[in-house]
Amino acid sequence: MDALMLSRWQFAVTTSYHFLFVPLSIGIGLMVAIMETLYVVRKDDLYLRMAQFWAKFLLISVALGVVTGIVLEFQFGLNWARFSRYIGDIFGPPLAIESWAAFFLESVFIGVWVFGGKKISPKLHAFALWMVTLGAMLSAFWILTANAFMQEPVGYALRNGRIELVDFPAVVFNPQTILEFWHAVYACITTSAFFVIAVSAYHLLKKTTEAEFFRRSMRMAVFLGLVGIMGVVLSGHEMAKHVAFAQPMKLAASEAVWDKTTTGSESVFALIDERGKKNTLDIRIPYLLNFFIYMKPTGTVAGINDLQKEFEAKYGTGNYTPPLNLTYWSFHLMIMSGLLMMFILFWLMLATRKPLVFSPFMLKVLMGSAILPHISNITGWIMTEVGRQPWIVYTLMKTNEGLTENLNPAYALSSFILFVLVYTILIFIAASLTLRIIIAGPLESGNR
Repeated sequence: MDALMLSRWQFAVTTSYHFLFVPLSIGIGLMVAIMETLYVVRKDDLYLRMAQFWAKFLLISVALGVVTGIVLEFQFGLNWARFSRYIGDIFGPPLAIESWAAFFLESVFIGVWVFGGKKISPKLHAFALWMVTLGAMLSAFWILTANAFMQEPVGYALRNGRIELVDFPAVVFNPQTILEFWHAVYACITTSAFFVIAVSAYHLLKKTTEAEFFRRSMRMAVFLGLVGIMGVVLSGHEMAKHVAFAQPMKLAASEAVWDKTTTGSESVFALIDERGKKNTLDIRIPYLLNFFIYMKPTGTVAGINDLQKEFEAKYGTGNYTPPLNLTYWSFHLMIMSGLLMMFILFWLMLATRKPLVFSPFMLKVLMGSAILPHISNITGWIMTEVGRQPWIVYTLMKTNEGLTENLNPAYALSSFILFVLVYTILIFIAASLTLRIIIAGPLESGNR
């Protein structure tokens, strides 16, 4: 591999590792804050014990999220120096605010929550956790603000061969930012809900003496999971409508549409021959894609071939088509895992209306379901980033133009191996700690 491909793989792998922890730190934080609030309101010690148990996973995810997140920023200077110089005026303000405001808020109040204990009132203790959750969400917002600019540049001017910020509110309230943020927040809630469901299912399968503890945890997780998955679906629908006009090539690649069509058929399954520029197998539902985009059966969907010609006429000779199979299948895996999660949550909603009694087989299925949101999160991110190729900043800078000057492939390979090794060690440590806590269960009773 050359330095460009190694650098792309390095960023993809390290970001995927990072995104294993971020959804849990936001979603579990919200759930634990609700548990502590219920304890304050209802004076039921079980809610306090629930908060104490699930917060252990919050602390692990926050710690690993911070460590893996810092490394991501180092890569901008290490592998993507030209990109950093080009976009620094845009990236600087959001990432600076994320560091000294959002992260500061989160880190200060998590210290208050962890070390406050009996020294502060239950109300203040619960308030501290709400601030941790708010800080985590604000942190995600400012990071997504930077990413949204790469998807849809706004509020800028090109001067002296680089991008300069001219309208900060336009960057902050970029339609792409708002859509990405809410989609990510709902995904975090869904991810954490399935984690709690899986752990609760494990203990119910083991016939724990803490059955009521895990039944109540599961009921709360099912409710929040339903809120999360419906939010994911609705915000994802709005994102798809927006992408159809803001990044039509991404939509065409996600649906394997080669030529402009008015039937707007939704692809169910396709085998794509990228070299032959055709689908060797294509199962589609006519007009369904038009309903998703235009909310009616009529409408025009641009095809890959048409868009390639448009881009060449506007930006010069080149390949403006993203890796089709990777874009298509990451999108469809995201959709399939999302549909499975929705089915499980609606089934659990009906099941939890009665006393929770599941067969061993169903409990094992629920344990395994914890992987579904991670599949959806990572494949959704892959589709978002890969579907934008060959642009690192859409229509302004190509990915190969952002690479550090004269980056030695040997150096790129060395850093890639080092990062993967370190991240794998961190994952192993996190997994070991998580499994120990899960197996031990809620050992302590409800005093802080």
